[in-house]
Amino acid sequence: MRAAFYQSGTEHPHLGRARALLKAHPEIRQLMVRNPWTAWLGLSIVVFQTGIAFGMGKLGIHYWWLSLIIGYFVGAFANHANYVIIHDATHNLIFRRKAWNIFVAILADLPNLAPGAMGFRVYHLKHHSHQGDYEHDADLANHWEARLVGNVWYRKALWLMLFPFFQLTRPPRLKAITMRDRWFVLNLVCAAAYDVAVVYFCGWAGFLYLAFSFFFSIGLHPVGARWIQEHYTNDLDQETYSYYGPINRLCLNMGYHNEHHDLPSIPWNNLPRLHAMAPEFYDTLKSHSSWTRLLFQFIFDKRYSLFSRIERLKQPNVELSRSHDAAPNSASALVAARH
Repeated sequence: MRAAFYQSGTEHPHLGRARALLKAHPEIRQLMVRNPWTAWLGLSIVVFQTGIAFGMGKLGIHYWWLSLIIGYFVGAFANHANYVIIHDATHNLIFRRKAWNIFVAILADLPNLAPGAMGFRVYHLKHHSHQGDYEHDADLANHWEARLVGNVWYRKALWLMLFPFFQLTRPPRLKAITMRDRWFVLNLVCAAAYDVAVVYFCGWAGFLYLAFSFFFSIGLHPVGARWIQEHYTNDLDQETYSYYGPINRLCLNMGYHNEHHDLPSIPWNNLPRLHAMAPEFYDTLKSHSSWTRLLFQFIFDKRYSLFSRIERLKQPNVELSRSHDAAPNSASALVAARH
């Protein structure tokens, strides 16, 4: 098993490819729009999940096994779709006003029961600007976390199942990040109020259904393989991968990850169009066609561990940070995440 991340002395490939994309296909700029309908989709999913929780509450806690089944086959996909909506709200791709995007993210976060949207907003934008930087990118596992899990199959399975708890241990190591502000407090208050309302109106059976949906949506489930698909690699020549399988239809094109990192100003509904408009940039890249196959491959293939990631050396990060802090009329500003 590897004892450390792969080391890279170059900047990540997305800024360079974004410049080449815009030069070769200037018409791609028309895809950089906001999609207000995403907010209505998020609201619909919240109502849908709350409705199922209410129904499970009527059946009672003795039907916990049914909550488990529905949570796995229905709730996981619903919650994961709302993660994509939180993601687009983080990039301000729903409304023009930053505050309205934040409100949508907090709304979409409700069925997750725990307040995670505002924390995600902070560290995800850092992930884009400092991809692979251990001190700024929460997407990289902690060193102790990677050593603890190793490449033992049952430890990797447990890691996926308990992924939300491991994710909570990463932000404290990050530099120049403030997680607690007024939006974090609002996220916390709304989540607590929703949780109390669910227990009151739906009972603990309804709450249990939402808990199952939450853990499956980011854990030991085919959609949980998304975390492996995006940046886990055993190939130093490629550190970001896309997924082009059928679950994209349920997960709002979250598999188009190279496309998203190249041009974060394009909303989820236009990512397949980006790929179609510039196939020469993406058809030559390695990709995944099955999250289910990747899930089993990650668990049982000893070549995969949490160290199967690329870590940036320090000097390129300085240049990368400067490029993302460029003036609004610079070329890099067109491809950077919207703040």
